[in-house]
Amino acid sequence: MREDLLYFIWRHNKLPTKQLWTGNGETIVIVNPGTQNRLAGPDFFNSKIEIDGQLWAGNVEMHLKSSDWYVHDHQTDENYNNVILHVVWEDDIAVFRKDGSQIPTLEVKQFISDKLLKSYQDLVENSRPSFINCEWDLKEIDSFLVETWLNRLYIERLENKSKLIFDLLEVSKNDWEAVLFIMLAKNFGSKVNGQFFLERAQQLDFSLIRKMTNEPLQLEALLFGHFGLLNVSDCTDTHYLQLKQEYGYLVHKFGLNQDQTKPEFFGLRPLNFPTVRISQLVNLYKGTHSIFSKLMNLNKMEEIYQFFEIYTAPYWEDHYTFGKVSKKRMKKLSKKFVDLVVINTLMPLKFCYAKHVGKDWDEELVELVSQIDKESNSIIENFGKIGAKTRNAMESQAQLELYNKYCIKNKCMQCAIGTQLLNRNT
Repeated sequence: MREDLLYFIWRHNKLPTKQLWTGNGETIVIVNPGTQNRLAGPDFFNSKIEIDGQLWAGNVEMHLKSSDWYVHDHQTDENYNNVILHVVWEDDIAVFRKDGSQIPTLEVKQFISDKLLKSYQDLVENSRPSFINCEWDLKEIDSFLVETWLNRLYIERLENKSKLIFDLLEVSKNDWEAVLFIMLAKNFGSKVNGQFFLERAQQLDFSLIRKMTNEPLQLEALLFGHFGLLNVSDCTDTHYLQLKQEYGYLVHKFGLNQDQTKPEFFGLRPLNFPTVRISQLVNLYKGTHSIFSKLMNLNKMEEIYQFFEIYTAPYWEDHYTFGKVSKKRMKKLSKKFVDLVVINTLMPLKFCYAKHVGKDWDEELVELVSQIDKESNSIIENFGKIGAKTRNAMESQAQLELYNKYCIKNKCMQCAIGTQLLNRNT
């Protein structure tokens, strides 16, 4: 048994409208259940409850056992002084506010049908799903409800991704261009080097990049050196030595932090080598100013693909690492890679910027990300196996959010699909 069943019962009016009473025998009529609070504080705000003929307006708190009131120290917390009703599964002890007054308690287990309880247990306590709890019933859910829920989940995913961006903005004093560079660096580092690139990008003064956009050699030396790619032993390659010398000059001139840590190459496909990605990042910034403002004005994927039509420097056409010649190949950012940049960097930044300027771009963001092909991974494949259609990246991103934040945490009662299933069966 979990508290989320109590939330469901209360929010969806699963209690009888009459013939409710407190542990002290007072009659209860639920006039308005209130609004669920998902942050700290009582579980429902602005509820209206008639207790023994008197109408009360205030908050409602819920626990599995009434004694949990004391486990959570609510008796000493002024935020709970306005609780007008304590809703519990089992009433095992009387509870009091900080001022000593007793709070009426409603024990719900005596008012819940066996059918509802069994349906809840079948869904949430499913002990043998091959993937998720509702895998056998998902196909029966109304497609409009699923589509609406996925849209909401995608925005929720952007909200979760926005925390890092707002933290970076605070440190950089709202330098959106600097934050864009940090997020791009993380993205260009891929899963293997993403965290390393993120940390190194945070340690680089972005004003240096601004100064060097029209100085290609300096910009290349700065980024290759700062991201640990000029620590190669016994390399006599002319280009490498030139970058090494230039970076040494920049270190001395600007007092740069020379970290000897290197990015990983092991386990990466050659096109994902950090040398290739940093060269592409250099070319993105070479001769280009105000990238952030340009990207904020792009609202079609064709425009974005054109913007990110970026190659490496000529040296890397026949190299993957310094000093080792390979078969010549143009190394352009692939469509799939640009899609990931849009999903993981551009979309969260657009979402945060809209919040910053007080605009609602949710519909535009959903429309834009819906132009991208769906992602391919085991989670999306498993959703397909149970009948869930995934048409684009918005839906695949939403399904990832659904699986990671709801399904594997058994939060079926906080999920629109789970609550619809339980409502249908009761």
